[in-house]
Amino acid sequence: MNDFLPFALPDIGEEEIAEVMDSLRSGWLTTGPKAKRFEQDFAAFVGDGVEAIAVNSATAGLHIALEAAGIKESDEVITTPYTFTATAEVVRYLNAHPVFVDIEPDTFNIDPAKIESAITSRTKAIIPVHFAGLACDMDRVIKIAQKHGLKVVEDAAHALPTTYKGKLIGTFDSDATVYSFYVTKTIATGEGGMVVTRNKKVSERCRVMRLHGIDRDVFNRYSSKKPSWHYEIIAPGFKYNMTDIAASLGIQQLKKARAFQKRRSEMSAYYDSVFGDLPVVLPPKAPEGDIHAWHLYVLRLSDKAPVSRDRFIEMMAEKGIGCSVHFIPLHIQPYWRDTYNLKPQDFPNALHLFERAVSLPLYTKMSEKDLKRVVEAVRNILG
Repeated sequence: MNDFLPFALPDIGEEEIAEVMDSLRSGWLTTGPKAKRFEQDFAAFVGDGVEAIAVNSATAGLHIALEAAGIKESDEVITTPYTFTATAEVVRYLNAHPVFVDIEPDTFNIDPAKIESAITSRTKAIIPVHFAGLACDMDRVIKIAQKHGLKVVEDAAHALPTTYKGKLIGTFDSDATVYSFYVTKTIATGEGGMVVTRNKKVSERCRVMRLHGIDRDVFNRYSSKKPSWHYEIIAPGFKYNMTDIAASLGIQQLKKARAFQKRRSEMSAYYDSVFGDLPVVLPPKAPEGDIHAWHLYVLRLSDKAPVSRDRFIEMMAEKGIGCSVHFIPLHIQPYWRDTYNLKPQDFPNALHLFERAVSLPLYTKMSEKDLKRVVEAVRNILG
């Protein structure tokens, strides 16, 4: 067998290594000047006057963004079951309740047409998830939210640098947008995330809550040349700050974000060009003029496929190629199923797509030889 080709690998260059070494030599390992610089760079990248708050994961970012938006015990937050559990679990952190809405059968994204029927007197927010790097229909989501007085916190873990109607995700009239820099994402810091908002109250609250509810920046306290030891705890906050080591990676990765997206787009187009005659449904594309981040390339096996999705993954592994599944819908996961008495057919689109979906390797370190190896294996199994 050939060497195993993993599902994903980060693309780390000498620039990232040098930036990390600079931080190690500086003595600043936790939140410090590099975290601040990464925030400034990220805010400039997104543009439109946003503020950026660096955190140690997108999960942390979603949590403090919802808290800052005022979500409280017994509130309801509408989201999709076709996501990673973090999207919904952060709602439970606040003793609130996620309410799931099915996805569109062609985009994997939340179906705006189904949102209003899920709204009750306890509904306080919507979390749209930009699946695989394709933008949700934000015009419709925001229109519904504004009509009913709801907050919107976007889960953009897959969506850098996704655009919707020509504008970057993060620049719309939502209360906050949260990105992920997990090791497999379009830019990677290992672990890490960013909250982006134009709402001053939200940004101030997030900055307080990400580090124990302290009323001032720890970096400023420790770097001041005057006595600056005094601080106050003004809320029961969390330990969600990003380290300078992670931020060092982020600073350099962000510079490559557009080049990474271009390469991912080229790879996805190549896959499309050679899989079109197979018994599969190709991934949805961004509308003309918009950018798909292509965090994931998700094939759907059709009913005419000669093997099941599960057997396909096994056969790819036998050929030394790693695949994955994004995602196992939350409503069939034991905790969510049992807590909210959910049944598989409650969300038929999510269930149907899950049973057929497989994510192929798609990362910028893949060579042309790697791509052709994946194509040969897929065609051998399905052709």
